[in-house]
Amino acid sequence: MREYVGRKQVIWGAVLLGLGLGGLFDGIVIHQILQWHHMVSEVEPVTTVAGLKANTLGDGLFHAATYVFTVVGLLMLWGGTRGSHLTLSTKLLIGGLLVGWGTFNLVEGVVDHMLLGVHHVNETAPRSQWIWWDLGFLAWGAAMLLGGLSLMRAGDRETAEVAARDGGTRSSARA
Repeated sequence: MREYVGRKQVIWGAVLLGLGLGGLFDGIVIHQILQWHHMVSEVEPVTTVAGLKANTLGDGLFHAATYVFTVVGLLMLWGGTRGSHLTLSTKLLIGGLLVGWGTFNLVEGVVDHMLLGVHHVNETAPRSQWIWWDLGFLAWGAAMLLGGLSLMRAGDRETAEVAARDGGTRSSARA
């Protein structure tokens, strides 16, 4: 029973860690370094002090949420492997990270870019090109999600083989 709980905890931990890391990458690289957009830059333009203040707050709350996902994912990974004989495949771990990151991109892209329109991926590009940047972001997310699911399946097979080779004395981290 402990191995089953640990396996699920490891998988969800990897997905949450990927979700958090994907959000942190988005916030740090796209919001801060490239400055393509901010959290609510289509609602509150960054051309005024009040608008910049609102966007800075929005970005900060966004970063805080993604940080929480990252910490919770890391704690779940740690807790899922502590005190057990759980075999964790690297493919399963990387696959889970990609599933989380891809899910972040898809949810954030559909909700914030398409449905709410609070910002778009690259607001420094001409407005007529924004849809292409948004669609590219969604395609990147879908590719990470599908690639992650494929890696998780491969990791599932790999860990099952390790468990069988070890004579069933170790539990595999299968999805």
